[in-house]
Amino acid sequence: MDSFSSPPPPSGASSQFSTNDIMDQVKTQLEQAYAEQFLETVRDKCFDKCITKPGSSLSGSEGSCISRCVDRYIEATGIISKALFSQR
Repeated sequence: MDSFSSPPPPSGASSQFSTNDIMDQVKTQLEQAYAEQFLETVRDKCFDKCITKPGSSLSGSEGSCISRCVDRYIEATGIISKALFSQR
């Protein structure tokens, strides 16, 4: 049931959130937390692997390494996600 087809709240209850509203908010917060965790992990792992001499800019090889590292991490995460969700 979507929010357009749900019955209106009882009178006087318009300031309360519906269960669907709360679930949507929790889902959004979980997605945001997952994205932040993903970016933090990629940043930490790829930085440790690729940046040999930290400076004010990336060398060409460091930039290429970071790009490949992020691509591989995204690919690996996709493979793991597919495997996990196909088991359900």
